[in-house]
Amino acid sequence: MSDRMPALDAVHGILTLLFAAVALHVLWHAVRSPGAGRRARVDLVLHCAMAAAMAAMPWSPGLPLTGRAATVFFTAAALWFLLTPRRAAVFADRLTPAVGMAAMAWMSRTPPGAVSVSASASPQEAVAAAGLPAAHHTTAHGHAGDASTAATLVTVVLTVYLLGCALRSLTRPMPALRTATDPAHRAAATDPYGYVRDGAMALGTAVMLLLPH
Repeated sequence: MSDRMPALDAVHGILTLLFAAVALHVLWHAVRSPGAGRRARVDLVLHCAMAAAMAAMPWSPGLPLTGRAATVFFTAAALWFLLTPRRAAVFADRLTPAVGMAAMAWMSRTPPGAVSVSASASPQEAVAAAGLPAAHHTTAHGHAGDASTAATLVTVVLTVYLLGCALRSLTRPMPALRTATDPAHRAAATDPYGYVRDGAMALGTAVMLLLPH
């Protein structure tokens, strides 16, 4: 256990097991699908990378799971899912992983103006550590409040959307393995637990958005 709250460590431990199981399932599905196309292979790599990163994130002291490199990587991954579909129906299915990647990029970002200041530092010392003249403290505080409100709004929107996606995925009926005829159902039949995996991933990501990290 770390010096954080034991209950928080327990939740992080459960999430780590969840994301590790998702990563292993993605790898298993990749091994069972050697003839997958280029886009499908990239999708699997990105899903596995995100699940592995999410499993490790609660226990990471910092880089490389947070910071600019991770933010850029997962932002690019989100754009990959948004820009590669060729049909509207496919785009709808790829919107959920795109939002998940965006949530990962959002969690790994470094908040603007973040500085390392001792918990016992006075407000004047905190302003000085941020490189701001004391005369601008009120203005800086107002800007920080606006940024905090915007960040909270983004977090809430991502969380609500992912929770909706998780509910939708986890309540879908299992695809019929023998009677699938259209391409979408045939694809689902080749990965019958995909909806469960995607729903678990969306649910875990939504919970992570709400936890301190």
